[in-house]
Amino acid sequence: MDSSISAWTHQFICTNRINLHYVTQGEGELVILLHGFPEFWYSWRFQIPVLAKHFKVVVPDLRGYNDSDKPRSGYDIDTLTQDILGLIESLGYTQAHVVGHDCGGMIAWNLAHRFPQSLKSLSLLNAPHPSRLVRNVAGTLDDLLRTSLLFAAQVPGIPEQWIHQSLPQFVRNYFQTQAVRKAAFSKDVLELYEAALAKQGAVTAVLHHYRQMLNPSLWLAKLGGPPDPIQVPTLVLWGEDDTTLDNSLLEVSARFIQAPFRAKLIPECGHWIQQEVPRLVNAELLKFLPSAPALA
Repeated sequence: MDSSISAWTHQFICTNRINLHYVTQGEGELVILLHGFPEFWYSWRFQIPVLAKHFKVVVPDLRGYNDSDKPRSGYDIDTLTQDILGLIESLGYTQAHVVGHDCGGMIAWNLAHRFPQSLKSLSLLNAPHPSRLVRNVAGTLDDLLRTSLLFAAQVPGIPEQWIHQSLPQFVRNYFQTQAVRKAAFSKDVLELYEAALAKQGAVTAVLHHYRQMLNPSLWLAKLGGPPDPIQVPTLVLWGEDDTTLDNSLLEVSARFIQAPFRAKLIPECGHWIQQEVPRLVNAELLKFLPSAPALA
């Protein structure tokens, strides 16, 4: 077994009245990695040992995913944000470098807006600003097609039944279709994602994340006016060939940032950026993270 992998430890922590499972490695300043839909901590497997040489890396399964608790409620973005804020505090830290991909990136955005004092830096991987995603969902036909799963997920029971009946096919299609570098998702890797979703209550819970994205109260809140700008150092990485989230969202989302900021489009890369081009992502994170305290 790779010594870096054997150094990982699996732990549980109580935060915001639920138990989150997380993987951790390393010591020092806290780096939290937040996965997207329909993943779990494993999507950061290439980043954990590299970042752990310099930081204490903590990678939770978000509420509802894999081995974390799967309550019936609490999948709105503000509650998910409180989960991560509580995680930081329960680990004994007051601040963290937060890195988020996809839906995990939307939580990271919200954390930076609402609790900037708890962040040392913000890194976003193929993760649009929440208000921009809502606007795009309400926008053009092309945007609606890109986010069609959001709408399918709104009908309780039907998506769950379909996914359970065709879980291997769903997992394979969802990851392979949105990847340019499809070798990142071998049979063994896909089986791990399938096993995580097959756990009792997992499919319903992860669909709650998507259902909350189209919650009417979220629409009203996010369309009501621009939020306060981000005031922490920010890095944005984006797979240029993402078929789910158009890379034009990078430029639009950047308008919400008023802090030291770097953005990079990654060519020949799809939605699953940290898995498709892990060495490049690792290099960019290592280049950015140590400089964050000096920029603050």
